[in-house]
Amino acid sequence: MTVTNSPPTPTPTTAPIPRPHRGRTVALALGIPVVVLALGYVGLRLLTPHPYAGTVMQAPTEAPSLLELTGTDGRPVDLGEFRGDVVLLFFGYTSCPDVCPTTLSMVHRSLEQLGADATRVHVVMVSVDPERDDVEHLREYVQAFDPAFLGATGDLAAVERAAASYGVFFARGDALGDGYAVDHTATLMANDTDGHLRVVWPPDVRPDDLAADLGELL
Repeated sequence: MTVTNSPPTPTPTTAPIPRPHRGRTVALALGIPVVVLALGYVGLRLLTPHPYAGTVMQAPTEAPSLLELTGTDGRPVDLGEFRGDVVLLFFGYTSCPDVCPTTLSMVHRSLEQLGADATRVHVVMVSVDPERDDVEHLREYVQAFDPAFLGATGDLAAVERAAASYGVFFARGDALGDGYAVDHTATLMANDTDGHLRVVWPPDVRPDDLAADLGELL
C-alpha cells in the first residue's frame, strides 16, 4: 500500500490591529475642548451686547454732513472719506479753559490703548468759536494733543448749522480774561464704520471705557 504524504495545512495568520498614534489621540482630546470653548465664547458675544459707556443710538441714522466746514488740512470735511473707519466728533474751542483740553487729552490716552487700530479712528474737533479759531490756530491746537487730530471751522452760520444738525448748543458766555467764554454742549460723538451717528458719551467718560467702546465699533 502506498502512503501519500499530504502537504501541511497552512496556519492562517492574523494581521496586527493598528494602534492609534498616542500623540494624535492626545492632540484630539485637547483640541475638542478648545474648539467647544471658542464656539461658546463666540455664541456668548453674539448673545450678550457690549455694555457701552455712552448712549447708543437705537435707530442710527446717516451722520449729518460737515462739507460746509473747512478742515485744518485745508480741505472741506468730507465724512464719506472715513467710511469703514470710526469718526469721533467733538465741538469745542481753543480758548476753552477746562472741558475741551481735558476731553482731547482723554481721547488721546484712549487711542493709545488701541494700538495699531488707532489709525482707524479719526478725531475731528469742530470749533464753536470761529471768530478766534482760524484754520492755522486750530491746527496748532488740536495737533498739540495728537498729530493725527483734525480741526474744522467755517463762518459762524456754517458752524451753527453743523452744530444744530448734531444737537449741539453753543453761545457766547461771560467775559474770560481778555476775551470771553463759549458755553457749549461738551458731549463726544462717534460715527460708526457705516457712517451712522452711533454713540454719544458724556465728557467725563473714562479712557479705558472709551477705548473698549471704540474697539467694539471697529
